[in-house]
Amino acid sequence: MKPGAHPADSGYLDPSYREVTADGMSIRYNQPVPMRDGVHILADLFLPDGQDRDIPVIIGWGAYGKQRVPGRYAPDADVKPEWTSRYCIFEAPDPAYWTAHGYAVVYVNPRGTWYTDGTVRGHLNKNEAEDVHDLIEWLGTRDWSNGKVGMAGVSYYAIIQWFAAATRPPHLAAISPWEGFSDRYRETVFHGGILEDGLNTLWWTTDTAYSLRETEDGIAMMAEHPFFDEYWAENKADLDRIEVPAYVVASWSDQGLHTRGTLEGFKGIGSGRKWLEVHGQKKWEYQYRPENVERLRVFFDHFLKGQDNELTSWPPVRLEVRDRAYAGTWRDEQEWPPARTRYVPLYLDASTGRLGPDRVTDEGRTVYDSAAADGRAEFVHTFAETTELTGHMKLRLWVEAPDGDDLDLFVAIDKLDAAGERVTFAFFSVFTDGPVALGWLRASHRELDPDLSTEHQPVHRHTGEKKLKPGEIVPVDIEIWPSSTSFQAGESIRVTVQGQDTFDYPEDVVIMTHTQLVNTGSHVVHTGGRYDSHLLVPVVPAGTE
Repeated sequence: MKPGAHPADSGYLDPSYREVTADGMSIRYNQPVPMRDGVHILADLFLPDGQDRDIPVIIGWGAYGKQRVPGRYAPDADVKPEWTSRYCIFEAPDPAYWTAHGYAVVYVNPRGTWYTDGTVRGHLNKNEAEDVHDLIEWLGTRDWSNGKVGMAGVSYYAIIQWFAAATRPPHLAAISPWEGFSDRYRETVFHGGILEDGLNTLWWTTDTAYSLRETEDGIAMMAEHPFFDEYWAENKADLDRIEVPAYVVASWSDQGLHTRGTLEGFKGIGSGRKWLEVHGQKKWEYQYRPENVERLRVFFDHFLKGQDNELTSWPPVRLEVRDRAYAGTWRDEQEWPPARTRYVPLYLDASTGRLGPDRVTDEGRTVYDSAAADGRAEFVHTFAETTELTGHMKLRLWVEAPDGDDLDLFVAIDKLDAAGERVTFAFFSVFTDGPVALGWLRASHRELDPDLSTEHQPVHRHTGEKKLKPGEIVPVDIEIWPSSTSFQAGESIRVTVQGQDTFDYPEDVVIMTHTQLVNTGSHVVHTGGRYDSHLLVPVVPAGTE
């Protein structure tokens, strides 16, 4: 634990209860809500003005401060100012929109954050879920409530839904997690066992730092728990316990943050009624674009208001197959991943720098300097016909660290046009110069979890290290995060392997970074003969079944 930053440092000075009527809303600021142990959290309640009964509720639960209205998103996020009201906080449902349609919206300051009672018991874990459970039950039993509560929002507001729904609150009627990891260790803190110390450092030192008391020292915990242990297990939701209807939205563009976890959440939840939507666009723009907010309302109108509407005709899965940034085709599916997917190996050939469907007979090796800006190995395959790759990829490499006992592997999958130029995609909320997909692995973390792994999706234990011996050549299976991309005849897929992040942005740009690396000197990738280095790609045949 560490001392929290005082809420007044953010400009938040007034934690008193007050009631306001404005913009068609009856607003109750800093409403105390009792938890099971007597602690009271503070909530802001936005209700439709003039309506005093039969109101469904939508919760936006986050720790960033219910009073911190950001005003406007960064210009590159492409969120138009008119899409949100002055009441809408970062990544949460907009009270002005939802109250105008007969809903109540509730924002909170969780236990121990800002001016709320109690001491933080961690963020986005099973302890916090108990408090969400209690809030849901409190809201579901108000005299103005219709007894049906939903949850919505992006990132923190999505992740907490996995945990809260697993506690099965009786008054929780539906959830809609958009863009939220479900396994913090693998999906946001240790990519392939490699610490992400950019966004995580910022998150723990700013977004979650405000409290009148001590708060969790997340940076210290990352250092103290480099392997998957009980601490991280508490930060992993019990997805199979979730039974409520769920409308899950993911993006191919949030590689390194929410893409994998949102899709794993959809696959893992036990809900009998669940819908998945996957887009390739910027996540905040997609969240607040009016037609998407209207689509979310169809979902909540059905389950929180009991309306018989178009939701009954929704396909189980709706996804965007990308051509490039902001160009693609939407398609309906019956499941995720598509059952008709064929997993096809493309073998690496160090002598030619190519990928191909045939096993490579002759052994070869590619050597690169792991510390050099241009140190990398690249392999390219050109498609002879239109090919769609949708789903999980796996990169099997045989690697050697001649100058050390470990190596960090960073993998980027790119699309090249017929002229050999890189085709770019939406990436990390504000960029349009991103890859098709990314993957990572520290070689000493190569041990697979046989219970979680599949042919096309390797999942690693991360419970210890297995260092390399001098001259040892070992196979590693690298999970490439899910994606969906169409390649025309003459276009190519490129695999890049290197010892550091595969993208480079200015230092003042906040994006994931990995600086605590184990590389020493050269890396060697072995191909051909005994070394079946290959990229396993998910080919989806044309048409639907």
